[in-house]
Amino acid sequence: MEFIGQQIKITTLTEQDMEFICQLECDASLWTFEESVETKEENVKEKYRSHFPVEGETPYAYDFVVRRLNDDSDKPIGVMQIWSYVDFRQSWELGFAVMPEFSGKGYGSEAARLLLQFAFDELKAHKVVGMCNAENVRSAALMQHVGMAREAVFKEELWWQGKWTDQFFFSILDREYKELDRKHKEASVS
Repeated sequence: MEFIGQQIKITTLTEQDMEFICQLECDASLWTFEESVETKEENVKEKYRSHFPVEGETPYAYDFVVRRLNDDSDKPIGVMQIWSYVDFRQSWELGFAVMPEFSGKGYGSEAARLLLQFAFDELKAHKVVGMCNAENVRSAALMQHVGMAREAVFKEELWWQGKWTDQFFFSILDREYKELDRKHKEASVS
């Protein structure tokens, strides 16, 4: 699968992307707000391979690689993920990361919008949620920027850097997404 925006595209992760995924996932400096970071590449590969589609089975997770459109090297710059949060409620959870040298340019927001479009249009999600360490200001800002609302603060949910830390819970409903999408389309016509 491939979804194309104005600056970036997100494509289904393949075996050819594993080196990049291992580089991204195993670099503790990129995951400073996480409780733990997997450092064994084989474990990372196993996790992502378990999400590869299996004929006859409905996927519970989708992983996408983010690439810039005008980059002749087609080098990956990030990852976007969505997985079933509560299946019978049609709820999905998203996750994302963009390499630091590409942050602050709108790539993450655009990729998140494409992921939401996939969730609501293709997966028929009722709700998409996202969570982040309360200290992770950039992650929280990205989720708010794409229309997700902060619904809750899970008090002292994460054991992080030797202390208990709050976790923010964000969400967007299908009807909220459709309204935002309608307004975005109207604004682009004007």
